[in-house]
Amino acid sequence: MTPQQRLVDRFCRYVQVGTTANPDTDQYPSSPGQLLLGKMLADELYAMGAVDSHQDLNGLVWATIPGNIANAPTILLNAHLDTSPESSGDSVQPVVIDTYAGGDILLANGNSITLADTPELASLVGHTLVITDGTTLLGGDDKAGVAAIMEIAQRLLYSPELPHGPIRILFTCDEEIGRGTKHFSLAKANACAGYTLDGGGAGNIDVGTFSADMATVSFRGRNTHPSVGKGVMINALRAASHFVSLLPRDSLSPESTCDREGFLHPYRLDGNVGNSTVQILLRDFITDKLKEYAETIRTAAEKTKEMFPGLEYDLAVIEQYRNMGDVLRNHPTAVELAEKAFIQLGRPFKRDIIRGGTDGALMSALGLPTPNLSIGQFNIHSTREFASITMIEQAIEHMICLLGLWATTQGN
Repeated sequence: MTPQQRLVDRFCRYVQVGTTANPDTDQYPSSPGQLLLGKMLADELYAMGAVDSHQDLNGLVWATIPGNIANAPTILLNAHLDTSPESSGDSVQPVVIDTYAGGDILLANGNSITLADTPELASLVGHTLVITDGTTLLGGDDKAGVAAIMEIAQRLLYSPELPHGPIRILFTCDEEIGRGTKHFSLAKANACAGYTLDGGGAGNIDVGTFSADMATVSFRGRNTHPSVGKGVMINALRAASHFVSLLPRDSLSPESTCDREGFLHPYRLDGNVGNSTVQILLRDFITDKLKEYAETIRTAAEKTKEMFPGLEYDLAVIEQYRNMGDVLRNHPTAVELAEKAFIQLGRPFKRDIIRGGTDGALMSALGLPTPNLSIGQFNIHSTREFASITMIEQAIEHMICLLGLWATTQGN
């Protein structure tokens, strides 16, 4: 079996383990499949010779690849086990296209991945692609990263001529619902820099993310039988709906913004006449703007309270993550060496930003500079998701080169 065939086998095995994150539970990890996949990976790492391979009490998988260059720094590689709850991740049926010939891709359920909707396909002719039957997502976000890290580990362990320092491997849980680093230990990582392998396409070095907060507005009304509701009932559900209508729609919304523009995103409304809650995501690349967005929410809640006499509300805002660019600007080596590796391989690259977040954003905030790298994902969180094995292979080659640069230029 060639290394690429082994990579295809790994990836297809991993995506068939359902690991959909569940935002409606406080359990960690939020779904049992993450524990199942994590144990599988810990066992595989142990079998290939990794040191201290284990799944900890919280479901995180840790392992170390010993270095072969004296005094070289330790680098962390991270990917997440869970998949998005936005589409089903159970019973995934991966289909391998050995050599993509171009054009639209017909899926087994009759839907298609079209050039019109996915123009990136035009540049993937000749690639090996993995698709689904169209009824589930694929899980390339982030099992492409998981498969790549596992393949990197095996190639380094079986090829002692490849220079590298100690490599710390970490697979996290529940990244898709903002809990990926809930049980991350900076001391246990014991690294000077890290990389998340969790990006789309190829050649992108993500050096910035949104800063993110989540606001919850809880409305308290007064319920009574509707037959005697006049002058008595205060409908919290109607109030919550009115509140949402007051939030910006033609600006400061996901539907109306792009690039470096931030937004407010009401994404969940629950409740009844007596009590209703609205959850809103606050996102911007400039952290201080989140305070302005919170005030916009408060103003809308106050206007709603005036509109519904007797209505009460509470507003709670919690911090989710911060722009990792604020840290990377002060610790440029991780990005500079990633660029140098692309140059050494003769491949195009660019610095980019993410209209979202990664585990690396939280790791960076804790003191471990962790940019994000491309790993061949496309149409993520969708039943039209697919991955390029060719790009995953390129990402593996880039990372092995990058780890060699860390060992040979940063060691003594």
